[in-house]
Amino acid sequence: LGILPLFHSFGYLMFWLVVLNGQSLVFHPSPLDVAAIGDLTLRHRITFLVATPTFLQLYLRRCTPEQFSTLRIALTGAEKLPGRVADSFEQRFGLRPIEGYGVTECAPVVAVNCPNYRDAGFFQPASRRGSVGQPLPVVSVRIIDPDSFEVLPPNTAGMLLVKGANVTPGYWNNDAATRAALTADGWLRTGDVGRMDQDGYVTIVDRIKDMFISGGENVYPAEVENVLFQLPQVADAAIIGVPNERWGEVGMAIIVKKPGQTIEEGDVIRHCLGRLAKFKVPQAVQFVDVLPRNATGKVLKRELRTQYVGADKPAIT
Repeated sequence: LGILPLFHSFGYLMFWLVVLNGQSLVFHPSPLDVAAIGDLTLRHRITFLVATPTFLQLYLRRCTPEQFSTLRIALTGAEKLPGRVADSFEQRFGLRPIEGYGVTECAPVVAVNCPNYRDAGFFQPASRRGSVGQPLPVVSVRIIDPDSFEVLPPNTAGMLLVKGANVTPGYWNNDAATRAALTADGWLRTGDVGRMDQDGYVTIVDRIKDMFISGGENVYPAEVENVLFQLPQVADAAIIGVPNERWGEVGMAIIVKKPGQTIEEGDVIRHCLGRLAKFKVPQAVQFVDVLPRNATGKVLKRELRTQYVGADKPAIT
């Protein structure tokens, strides 16, 4: 089922992957048209759904188990897959989504989980929960210290670099941007914080640009957002760093409440205090009707920073 926009690298890849391999594709131009997506999946007995976690949440609420009964694979990308979304999808449809990772400059897939293989007396795992899988063949991934550029040991968070035939040679007519993105020996600076375990499974921690430093400690918004989503009153949430005279920056939680639910700033902060180190706990909470998102459903943190801080952070080079 092709529902991702063709102007986005993920949707463009899926279109050509199907066409060049002689497979069948049912295309629908809007991933937000939930009624049509449920109907098409059932009518054409779709086996492979590619979507983002944001869109999976829509299907959770409005598609039936019967409509998704033929699915064998639900693959997500473009944003981090929250554990609560994966759990809910599995409970409702009997199929756990698997997650991959990519960036436009890598055409775009870098790593992906795959369905595990089972046969009589044999089991080969091909996925690991919480990770984005292992790098594709002939794609190399390296986790480095962003200051020293030293390669970090397994399970240590650092800047994620990618090298391979899939990596762009540069930006069209923009040598400065090319030099900022690519090292002299061809490694792409992805701008993401990640870690890789001893088996080669990659986990994305957050965007470097979204990280903020509070009292000398690194705070990754994705970790705090996962805690916020544990609150039953929270429908959507984002964390940004805002200036603070004492600590440099502190977290601000921007929350969308579920319809009919009541929750106050103090409830949010008390919930976080019991589950996070104190420097990670948001110091302010804003309630809004909706979070700004792009065409694939990713929260536009730069718009939130512009609204609440006055300016977005400069790009990381």
